[in-house]
Amino acid sequence: MRWLILFVLFFARTNMAFQYQSVAALSPFIIEGYAATLADIGLLIGLYLGPGVVFAIPGGTLAARFGDRRVIGWSLAAMLTGGLMMAFGESWGVLMAGRVVAGVGGVMVNVVMTKMVVDWFAGREIGTAMGIFISSWPIGIAGALLVLPVITAASSLYVGWISVVLSITVSLALFLAIYRPAPGTEGVALPKLTRTFAYTPLLLAGGIWALYNTALAMVFGFGPLLLTERGMEATSASSIISLFTLMVGIGIPLGGVLSDRLGRDPVILVSLAGSLVALPALLILPQPLLSASYGTAGLLMGLAAGPIMTMPSIVLRPEARAFGMGVFFAIYYAVMMGGPTIGGGIAEMTGQAATAFFLGSAMLTVCILALWAFRRGSPVT
Repeated sequence: MRWLILFVLFFARTNMAFQYQSVAALSPFIIEGYAATLADIGLLIGLYLGPGVVFAIPGGTLAARFGDRRVIGWSLAAMLTGGLMMAFGESWGVLMAGRVVAGVGGVMVNVVMTKMVVDWFAGREIGTAMGIFISSWPIGIAGALLVLPVITAASSLYVGWISVVLSITVSLALFLAIYRPAPGTEGVALPKLTRTFAYTPLLLAGGIWALYNTALAMVFGFGPLLLTERGMEATSASSIISLFTLMVGIGIPLGGVLSDRLGRDPVILVSLAGSLVALPALLILPQPLLSASYGTAGLLMGLAAGPIMTMPSIVLRPEARAFGMGVFFAIYYAVMMGGPTIGGGIAEMTGQAATAFFLGSAMLTVCILALWAFRRGSPVT
């Protein structure tokens, strides 16, 4: 049953990523249809994850009070409503409002579904399960980039938006038909927020996840520019970063499997330490080696994702997971909003995109120090 539940959660989160990436995938059509600028597209993209800073903690608390299944049903319905607003809205204001509504639902899905995976797999193959679950994000993004432009080019922007709505509708139907709470998690009380709550380990885990993802964003965001600065054609640069992204997607479930067999911390440590060395190395390797090097670096960086996401399960009892995962993701959303902006500002000051890669390595170094601190004090609460 738990693997069927994992499939339902995986499919829903894949469609969340599909909806998130739909703006970037359809940006040429949006620019044409709404006379939008690149800055407008950037704003529209950011509006989806922006609500995370505000709604992550309340989302976890609502799940604890009203139940995971009910809150996720509402959240998928919000994604559906936002998608319909974008499909039928004729003004830019309606488009932005629909994006925010969909983003609120997406944030709740991200927070509460991660907690659901912990509930079903805590103490047994959680690394494998979390690795599979987290890999839904790159799969959904890749799917949007591959499918939506083709559908829209052959029809209209409206059909592209409706394709997103239909995928979410299927997710909602599957979730309501199949999902059941994990045994022993129904009717648990809200946690008492006292000093016995494992704030410090949870904050460390959230910081590791946030900085790790921001380091990845340095490659996603500044890799193409870096490669073109080195004289590579823009299409070739994009292809190499796409390969990096693909290998991250492969590394994520592989890291989960390895963590179940070799232990969580060794996999995280090897991935982070190897990656902090790999990022600066990518700046000096000769061009014929870049494809293989970026692919290897992507695989290596992907290994840590699943094991890192299991860290909250070490310090959170069932009754504290909903609120705790809200805190975990609030840290992630806050850092992810500011990190790439800081990286871009530093790169602008130095005049070199390579600076962002060094910043990514520094973030991974902090992750290793935080992992050491996490291991020294992580009582289950």
